Amino acid sequence: MTADAASLPRMADLIEHTIQATPDRPALGSAGGSPLSYGQLGRLARTLARRLAERGVARADPIAVYSDNRPEFVLALLACWTIGAVVVPIDPQLTGVQVDGRLAAAGTRAVLLPGHLRDSFPGDAAAWVIEVGADRSEVSVADAGRAATRMPPGEAHGKAAQDRDLALLMFTTGSTGTPKVVPLTHGNLAASVAGIVSGYHLGPDDATLLAMPLFHGHGLIAGLLATLASGGTAYLPAAGRFSAHAFWDEIAAARATWYTAVPTIHQILLDRAGTDYPAADPPALRFIRSCSASLAPTVQRRLEERFGAPVISAYGMTETAHQATTNPLPGDGVAKAGSVGLPTGLQVRILTAAGHPAPTGETGEVCVRGPAVTDGYLDDPHDTAAAFTGGWFHTGDLGYLDPDGYLFLSGRIKELINRGGEKIAPHAVEVVLLSHPAVVDALAFGVPDATYGEEINAAVILGSGRHTTQAELQQHCRSRLTAFEIPKRIYILDRFPRTAKGDGDRRALAAAVTGT
Repeated sequence: MTADAASLPRMADLIEHTIQATPDRPALGSAGGSPLSYGQLGRLARTLARRLAERGVARADPIAVYSDNRPEFVLALLACWTIGAVVVPIDPQLTGVQVDGRLAAAGTRAVLLPGHLRDSFPGDAAAWVIEVGADRSEVSVADAGRAATRMPPGEAHGKAAQDRDLALLMFTTGSTGTPKVVPLTHGNLAASVAGIVSGYHLGPDDATLLAMPLFHGHGLIAGLLATLASGGTAYLPAAGRFSAHAFWDEIAAARATWYTAVPTIHQILLDRAGTDYPAADPPALRFIRSCSASLAPTVQRRLEERFGAPVISAYGMTETAHQATTNPLPGDGVAKAGSVGLPTGLQVRILTAAGHPAPTGETGEVCVRGPAVTDGYLDDPHDTAAAFTGGWFHTGDLGYLDPDGYLFLSGRIKELINRGGEKIAPHAVEVVLLSHPAVVDALAFGVPDATYGEEINAAVILGSGRHTTQAELQQHCRSRLTAFEIPKRIYILDRFPRTAKGDGDRRALAAAVTGT
């Protein structure tokens, strides 16, 4: 843990302060009832903490939470933090092999899950079901049919967690597809949340719909924790995840003042706006936030025109406890199209391939340091040494800083396509394809080529009722890209493979359409 992170308030303490200061204000909303107040949320979390302690959960124990966006996830998180345990969020759409692999990597000692996932949990670990009473005044823990009454003894990573005041063990796959475990302390989370809350002026009058999954940093840190730390209200989608057809109804029911999502979700909402968006009675959104992938300027413009709110692009990753940079709100500064903004409590620098600081405007690797940044990967000295050097985290992202200090991204180093010695950033090609009026989503990728080593291909999804052809799209690219950047083949598809966050899965798409 960095000295700066160690000196910050603990994330759990920030939320407890809100619970004590505003017990009657609404904290957590979900389908089928009025929101839980901060006082109710605190009481249920403390009760659940006692139930877990009775079963042997102790400080620094890694406890998995296998859940979609449900009240049980939030209660499990706060209860574990009350004890001092470390939360390991798990995506419930993973296979049994993937779940068991993540549980083993994190040294997890037990799994908590909501009742509706009791029969579908695919792992072999001991699992307990969280049961909230119908009147929401009581919460209990029941065996899921495979657990002992008490947690078996074990130390796992407990000593390290105690020394570092760990709050979360998150998973990141990056460009390699191999999951790495990212330890985040309460200080890391508090630093990131401070930048989010202050940058967007979040407060008790704000409400948001948690469209992003809570088992990822985007939904958990920017959506849930920033809201609870600032005294606002977080609403959970009725389906437990993003639902395009229900989104605007749920935004209206929540009286949401903002929401955050990945570009793919924004593009889906744009494509369905003609039938779904309540133009006659639009929601009063202060802003719309986009993060976890670059948002094309044309998509940003369409969003602002259609939904009548400023769209704020931000940048972050699991290793930075989600947010590293953001554009300012209107009135606080200039939001630059195509940029992911200015640092929020972190330092950003760009390094050349030779490892030297890059001049302003020159593209290189984005490196960051500051109190929100993790110290390294759990039990992985090799990858830690490679990514964390000289006090800086090397993100693997390519970008440059303009004269005003705004960060512009151009892709991932490992995703660069080497076509006969010419380096092509897929993101640059995607931005051009997305500027075509018929296209709502685009992915570019490299394929083996006997002449050039690699050739660039792309795939697009068209908007409802829109039509174009490969030849038209290639012609659209010719005036905007150099000749070698124009995709040799463009696939027109109905859907893309997606990651758990909802981003397009470039590797899976390339394999699916080319067989490589």
